[in-house]
Amino acid sequence: MREAVLLAATNLGKTYGPGCDDCGNLTGPDHGTNICPRCGTVVALRGVTFELHEGEILGIVGESGSGKSTLVQCIYFDQEATEGQVFLSGYEEHENVLHVPRTEKRRIRSRLMGMVYQNPLRGLRMDITSGANVAEKLLEAEIFHFARIRARTAELLASTEIPAAYTDTYPRALSGGMQQRIQIAKALANNPPLVLLDEVTSGLDVSVQARVLDLIRELQRERGISLLVVSHDMGVIRLLADRTLVLKDGCVVEGGLTDQILEDPQHPYSQLLVHSTL
Repeated sequence: MREAVLLAATNLGKTYGPGCDDCGNLTGPDHGTNICPRCGTVVALRGVTFELHEGEILGIVGESGSGKSTLVQCIYFDQEATEGQVFLSGYEEHENVLHVPRTEKRRIRSRLMGMVYQNPLRGLRMDITSGANVAEKLLEAEIFHFARIRARTAELLASTEIPAAYTDTYPRALSGGMQQRIQIAKALANNPPLVLLDEVTSGLDVSVQARVLDLIRELQRERGISLLVVSHDMGVIRLLADRTLVLKDGCVVEGGLTDQILEDPQHPYSQLLVHSTL
């Protein structure tokens, strides 16, 4: 039996610029650009619609500039979507979370979602210790008991294979792989049902990439969480994702089971992405 829908996005859109009546007609995959030639507006996302089920891993793949990072940043409220609807199980039923007050968005981020950024500088504070970075997320969920925070922090760091000796080490003194593991621990701090991963292995050595991806798979299986995985790397998508959406110039050009897309891509752009990794 198919699991319940955890996250649903409908006609999600994001533009940068004044916009005009021709933006939708002059941009997108058919035109090979997401920049409106008439007014210069960047159509980063247009009409993106999908569902993510409980316990599922959904991959979002595309080249640089396709809109995939903008997509997860809109869902995590790092950016404000221009249009569309996003519904999240565990929050008010039928409530478009894009339109709730800022205080409610902070509560949703703290309790129902976690985020792991491509650049650890976005997800971690380098001026506080590794343990304090994780504890900060716990405080956002109004957990104030010091002993509980300390114990939970130690548990999370251990689960992401951070040695206990590094609890009081500043992230800037650690490797890129260790920084990503701290981000993962922080994202999981309050047991969110949804974690967003934005190019988490980009810039890491191949051996480190493999271990981080194995860790993500292990944690996902153990906790039954849903993942939204953004990557330009089809190898990452092959390893992690149950289903995949292919983005080009801000639009979804193909979606389906990951194996089907990798073995028999239908859209020319999907074919290009797949064949470029063979």
